[in-house]
Amino acid sequence: MPHRYLTALETPSVEAAQREYGSHTAMQRLLAGWDTDAVLGAEEAAFLDERDSFYLATVGESGWPYVQHRGGPPGFLKLLDGDAEASVIGWADYRGNRQYVSVGNLGASARVSLILVDYRHQQRLKILGEARTVDVRQPEGAALAEQVSTPGYQAHVERVITVRVHGYDWNCPQHITPRWTRAELAPVLEKMQGELADLRDRNRRLEQELAALRDA
Repeated sequence: MPHRYLTALETPSVEAAQREYGSHTAMQRLLAGWDTDAVLGAEEAAFLDERDSFYLATVGESGWPYVQHRGGPPGFLKLLDGDAEASVIGWADYRGNRQYVSVGNLGASARVSLILVDYRHQQRLKILGEARTVDVRQPEGAALAEQVSTPGYQAHVERVITVRVHGYDWNCPQHITPRWTRAELAPVLEKMQGELADLRDRNRRLEQELAALRDA
């Protein structure tokens, strides 16, 4: 049984492109070893828990794809209770610029694609799934908001978005430029600042000793 993620890889147009550029045979060998799996494992769960942002792709009635950046405190993307067939992830959808393009698109099509990137370690996880939105003014939404909201995070939650995973794939790390957040750099910078302060203090003492020798 083919991997569910292959629904995006085994279309006639994708296969035609693979044949044109000479990768079709190699891709068939690679894909033959994949098993159906819409259940995220421990590695994927840990990866989700560490992320402070991801990219969400939706499609509306116009047929044009729309990609939006979603961010929050590390761990704002939650792994919720799924079942034996598929995992479910969710997050609190905060009030933003009030365009509601992604939310509106989900009213037309539940199909979404998520891309999660760890720039520091050059890792990328792609997820396909079906999303639903639940208003927090509804009892179900209020209960879900309790599960996905980050304590102390000052933002107004309007709804919760959940995604039932259809398939996922760890993507090639090539061309991911390493980047570090301020929090990730803080320990290194603090050490450097401490060493710089020590050097400045040592230099000041040496200048004072040199001035004393000259006066003598």
